[in-house]
Amino acid sequence: MWAGRGFDWRGEQNFGAFFFGGGRGRGGPWRAGRMFEQGDLKFVILQLLAEKPRHGYDVIKALEERSGGRYAPSPGTVYPTLTLLEEMGFAVATAEEGGKRVYAITDEGRAYLEANRSTVDEVLDRLSELGASIFGDAVRPAHEAMGALGREYARLIWRRSPDSELATKVAEVLQRAARELADLGAKP
Repeated sequence: MWAGRGFDWRGEQNFGAFFFGGGRGRGGPWRAGRMFEQGDLKFVILQLLAEKPRHGYDVIKALEERSGGRYAPSPGTVYPTLTLLEEMGFAVATAEEGGKRVYAITDEGRAYLEANRSTVDEVLDRLSELGASIFGDAVRPAHEAMGALGREYARLIWRRSPDSELATKVAEVLQRAARELADLGAKP
């Protein structure tokens, strides 16, 4: 319907994408669409493989679950990283019936993971903190309020033909709310 304009591929409204520019998909609301710094994803994937062997799709789903459903890396990011780990000798892939490849960590991969444990822990902590700060219980009421604001905006503006007086009043309410939020952000 309006993918990328506040609607998802099913045509359902995605107010996070509308208000924050992008939302989920292509990495979500993180640095230029990227959840991890350059090279960090290999540590996370190795940690997942250390827990149990996985298909590439399982890696994607595990990351999506750990982020509360808010982040799912693209196959175009995960599969090349799995290939790189295999080429580095840190993972090994075996073919299953049906052609799917299952990746497992090697002894070299475990050693690499442990040699970089502080970095691995830092990346995993950052992922946890980010998930909690953006999606945790503490901010849930604010997200619910933002969703209510988006629904009312849609009801007033998108679902009926607003006259200029109504559009002006809506803009005033939104501008006032934006100023109040900016004032909150300016306080220490």
